[in-house]
Amino acid sequence: MQTNIQKIAVLTSGGDAPGMNAAIRAVVRACVFHGKECTGIYRGFQGLVEGDFIPLGARSVKNMINRGGTFLKSARSEDFRTPAGRKKAFDHLKENEIEALIVIGGDGTFKGASLFYEEYDFPIVGIPGTIDNDIRGTDFTIGYDTALNTVVEAIDKIRDTANSHNRLFLVEVMGRDAGDIALNAGIGAGAEEILIPEEDLGKDRLVESLAKSRKSGKTSSIVVVSEGDQIGKNIFELAEYIEEHLKQYEVRVTVLGHIQRGGAPSCYDRVLASRLGVGAVEALLENKHNVMVGIKHKKIVVTPFNEAIEGSNEIDWDLLKVADIISI
Repeated sequence: MQTNIQKIAVLTSGGDAPGMNAAIRAVVRACVFHGKECTGIYRGFQGLVEGDFIPLGARSVKNMINRGGTFLKSARSEDFRTPAGRKKAFDHLKENEIEALIVIGGDGTFKGASLFYEEYDFPIVGIPGTIDNDIRGTDFTIGYDTALNTVVEAIDKIRDTANSHNRLFLVEVMGRDAGDIALNAGIGAGAEEILIPEEDLGKDRLVESLAKSRKSGKTSSIVVVSEGDQIGKNIFELAEYIEEHLKQYEVRVTVLGHIQRGGAPSCYDRVLASRLGVGAVEALLENKHNVMVGIKHKKIVVTPFNEAIEGSNEIDWDLLKVADIISI
């Protein structure tokens, strides 16, 4: 390994995800293991612009692996979008003798990091932290597994009410551009229909399918709707449409919202975050810059930022087939 980098900073940006604290913890302890200093940056890129830094050591991150959210906080930064703001960020890094940066977040975070690298040739490595699982170059993102478990648990409880009152529930989950949460949670919770951005089911086909389920003897149903689905973008209008065309159903809507982002990370997310945190530090020490560390086929890999942010992972069409078969 190259050891010319002596001081590494870490920040979290974008929406919080369970496991971010575990990733920070791994970054800090990997730095200590390799004899490097580590600095935490509060409030993401905004804290970078303002110089809101804190030294971190191995004991600074004790009892963090099981905590949801991010203790370094996250915030939007209009300042970092400007050349002047990025210049301030660079100056603060130099003033604090920081030689490399690790950013934890999603595609927006990586776009900002990539631009900063291009302008200042400053060593940066990204760690994918987003519940949407919508980053190329990794099979899973930090927080995704925990969010799935949260959604499945919520749907299990909703189904109890649906069965008790013979109702149809539309359950909206996060996923503006990617349907991974809806698809996998829908299968895991036994949903009758799953609406995702990658497949436009259409209102008529949805109503036809629900009518068929009713005729087969189902007295209640669960439809999982990704927030970015074409016909589910206004879930309340969709509920009215279904009630208008299926008089026998009493329709209710549940929007899970930000509950999906919170909570203690699952064991899988804790292990994934730990592996990626260590991988990010070691990537920097191997002079790998402007890349994201991810996991592919259980192995840590690096992907250039421009490839990671160019689009989402493709949906697993085999899973869609499975969902159709087991929902009859």
